[in-house]
Amino acid sequence: MIVAKTDLKSMSLAELQLFVGEMGEAKFRAKQIFNWLHQKQISSFQEMTNLSEKFRARLEETAKISGVQMVEKLVSKEDGTRKYLFALENGSIIESVLMQYDYGNTVCVSTQAGCRMGCRFCASTIDGVERSLTAGEMLSQVYAIQKDLGARISGVVLMGSGEPLDNYENVMRFIRLLNSPEGQNMGQRHMTLSTCGLIEKMYDLAEENLQITLAVSLHAPNDEIRQQIMPVAKANPMDRLLRACMDYTDKTKRRITFEYALIHGVNDSDACARELGRQLQGMLCHVNLIPMNPVKERNFTKSNTARVQRFAELVQQSNIETTIRRRLGSDIDAACGQLRRRYMEK
Repeated sequence: MIVAKTDLKSMSLAELQLFVGEMGEAKFRAKQIFNWLHQKQISSFQEMTNLSEKFRARLEETAKISGVQMVEKLVSKEDGTRKYLFALENGSIIESVLMQYDYGNTVCVSTQAGCRMGCRFCASTIDGVERSLTAGEMLSQVYAIQKDLGARISGVVLMGSGEPLDNYENVMRFIRLLNSPEGQNMGQRHMTLSTCGLIEKMYDLAEENLQITLAVSLHAPNDEIRQQIMPVAKANPMDRLLRACMDYTDKTKRRITFEYALIHGVNDSDACARELGRQLQGMLCHVNLIPMNPVKERNFTKSNTARVQRFAELVQQSNIETTIRRRLGSDIDAACGQLRRRYMEK
């Protein structure tokens, strides 16, 4: 019988201490290994030169260092955005995006290979979900891009392929590992988790005592429109979802971001903008309007610039801070799931 090797990159420092202790090694060895994995970001045990050859050989037999392999990279000529395709150990393909801003470098991380949420405007969900990623595989996306860029990654958004709250335990582990002072020590306020609104998991998240930003993919002002474009809305209706959002802000004192992709003729009317303003009025929140990147497999088209601006102005009349997301990487299939799907078809 083949025994699965232990994934060290997904382990906390405390878990690593137990692991090396069971191997008869001193506790401080765990900190050395953690440092190699998360600060120096090595990919093989042989690179851990302050461990004995004998110990490295034993680690090779019982453990592994999870990682990703870059299979394609596209760089936008418009704004320098980089899109990466990575292969996982089992051959699944995921994608990540590097976005460069004045205030630092942010990586958009995938949490699953594919997605099972079924949103009608997203390419990630067309073929369903293959599997969830481990914390180590999520970290590997950040580390691989940091190495390729040759500069520090200062922020992450969990907005790539997959629904983060559908991979809850691994995502919580990823956040805490990335935040670890012995690792990258990335502040949680530089992390954003985006969900399409899994209500029960949002209540669990509120209890985690995290300082991350929660982004909720709303994309409609009411259930009628939302359920047409987001099947997940049928089990997570708007009244309960907005109640969960208010409870989340009460508990965490953290402002929620509502993501709203504007789709021509579907959710971008003046009436939609006014209804959205009424729904969110008085909540600790901010609305981020997204000019949708077209997906060729879907028949939706993006709203024009004038309509996006008009929508923003109408929402702001309800005293809700509203921003329009700058479109990045439109020349390199930067919409979620597009590049992965094209690669798999090819």
